[in-house]
Amino acid sequence: MKYKKRQKSPKKGAPAWMVTYSDLVTLILVFFVLLFGMSQIDKEKFEALAQSFRERVIFDFYPSSIPYEQVPNNIFDEGEIGDINGDGVDDGDFDELQSRLEEQSKMDAQLNALMTEVSKFIEDSELDDIVIITRNERGIVLVLPEQVLFETGEAEIIDEAIPFLNHVGSLIKDMPNVVRVEGHTDSRPISNSRFPSNWELSSARAASVIRYFVDQHEIDATRFIATGYSDTRPIAPNDGPDNWAKNRRVEIVILDPYYTGDAGEEDPIN
Repeated sequence: MKYKKRQKSPKKGAPAWMVTYSDLVTLILVFFVLLFGMSQIDKEKFEALAQSFRERVIFDFYPSSIPYEQVPNNIFDEGEIGDINGDGVDDGDFDELQSRLEEQSKMDAQLNALMTEVSKFIEDSELDDIVIITRNERGIVLVLPEQVLFETGEAEIIDEAIPFLNHVGSLIKDMPNVVRVEGHTDSRPISNSRFPSNWELSSARAASVIRYFVDQHEIDATRFIATGYSDTRPIAPNDGPDNWAKNRRVEIVILDPYYTGDAGEEDPIN
């Protein structure tokens, strides 16, 4: 008698290779979801948070080789974001971070409004061909040539400068920003009983501007930094009368509180 081979019943469910394939598809899906989620992160907030953990020295950072030459203006204070050497970061730290970022946005708006107001005054006073105003990482930079503020070789403010200084003083009086005033000269030497060199002249000019703001507008003196650079920061070659005049200047820098660089490193005109 001939027996028929019994056929095997088909296995139930998906083939074994489908398990591996499903895992692979799931991992790919999760990967693209993560990519999409990361693309939605606010860039400024992410960079600020990353920097707080990446750079421990941000808590102790002085932006100048001379201690306290510029008031440290860091976003974070020591201990607020946790210890990156091991301590955890709780929700309160991130709330504080959010609050600081909002403060920074508000300060940016105030600086932009100040720049608009000063720019309009410069234009109305027909000084736009003489006085330069820019906004850069340091904050708002006003470049005032010698002819706007002083007689040649002198450090007393002339009467023609009073309206402009009054306008600037009234605008910065109610702002918390530190104001840095820098005096600059050309390379021609000066030597008299009052100013033995250009170092004394540039420093005296910076001090005169600060003294006017403090005396006439009653602005807190601790908000100011006076610096005399002599002829070490030229913005044009010292090769003739026109360029000499460009280098003889005073720069008023209304500092951005969140700027942490060295104010003396970059060309303020750019």
